[in-house]
Amino acid sequence: MPSFGKKSREQLATCHPKLQEVFNEVIQFVDCSVLKGHRGKKEQDEAFERGNSKVKYPNGRHNSKPSRAVDVVPYPIKGRWKEYERFAYFAGYVLGTAKQMGVKLIWGNDWNGDFEIKDTDFKDRPHFELGKEE
Repeated sequence: MPSFGKKSREQLATCHPKLQEVFNEVIQFVDCSVLKGHRGKKEQDEAFERGNSKVKYPNGRHNSKPSRAVDVVPYPIKGRWKEYERFAYFAGYVLGTAKQMGVKLIWGNDWNGDFEIKDTDFKDRPHFELGKEE
């Protein structure tokens, strides 16, 4: 059975309890790595400058404590960042798991949740965030 490494556990611990619950369930069946939970001002503004975020601090969902967003990738990721289908398959599993648990998640490749993934200009495939009602 897959399990999170130390860095993944540390990052996930900075996230909202509902995100922790969902990804602790996901890891039981699909190997994945948590890249980032909470982001402080410097990290958020750097992500914005690199084009990895559309907002500056404190407006990111990663900026709250606990974080309302998390970046998670299927494991292993090295050399596989452009494998879109792999990210989509993983996101489908994550979103289905969250829905079964009664948690509304938004994926960073389908911001409006309409299952149409070609209608967004900003694709953040590792990104999952809690819906506004959570």
